Amino acid sequence: MIGPRSDGGRLSLVSAAVTLLILTGCANAPAETGIGASGGASPSASGQAYPEADGSAAPPQVAASDLPAVLTESPPLSFAIPSTGASSKVLSTGLRENGTLEVPPDGPGAPASWYNQSPTPGERGPAVFLGHVNATDGGPGVFADLRALRAGDTIEVLRDDGTTAVFAVDHAEQYPKDSFPTATVYGNTEGSELRLITCDGYDPDTGEFDDNYVVYAKLVT
Repeated sequence: MIGPRSDGGRLSLVSAAVTLLILTGCANAPAETGIGASGGASPSASGQAYPEADGSAAPPQVAASDLPAVLTESPPLSFAIPSTGASSKVLSTGLRENGTLEVPPDGPGAPASWYNQSPTPGERGPAVFLGHVNATDGGPGVFADLRALRAGDTIEVLRDDGTTAVFAVDHAEQYPKDSFPTATVYGNTEGSELRLITCDGYDPDTGEFDDNYVVYAKLVT
């Protein structure tokens, strides 16, 4: 999934032949009130392969001098969202041996994770953060309030080099897991962007989340 470096940034390459992963290891929401309320059941620990990428056209090639400014590579240490009060340290997670996505822990107070095969926050391309909407005890997960975010809200990411990358929310989308738009979420971007991904679409009949909720944000400083 990782392409060559360009201007110090990692490029996330997606094609119709590439299989990627969606976040499926979310703690089940309680049937009585839905996502994020008390009394949740135990989560599923399994991952699931993405369907093949949706074939969306790659962004047109642009001369490096015309691309938006980005930061150098530096892994994330923590994040904070002032508008909702959400914050946590950030773990580094990758892929399991079977090719499924390694998800962050799901207990009370569990942090978010950075998918370490995506660019570091501030580099060119989409840095991907994963987090749970609720915890195993039914309380709120680190990404319980993603739906409260509005365009312009900021997300602050402290990086290992001591700098803070600040992103502004652009928009958010809910996608069925069985038709996840891989290229749209993970595909190359001209500037530095951030994706916050959690589970959504709780089905009380099955006790499963059928969808993912994705927040799109862009680097502002």
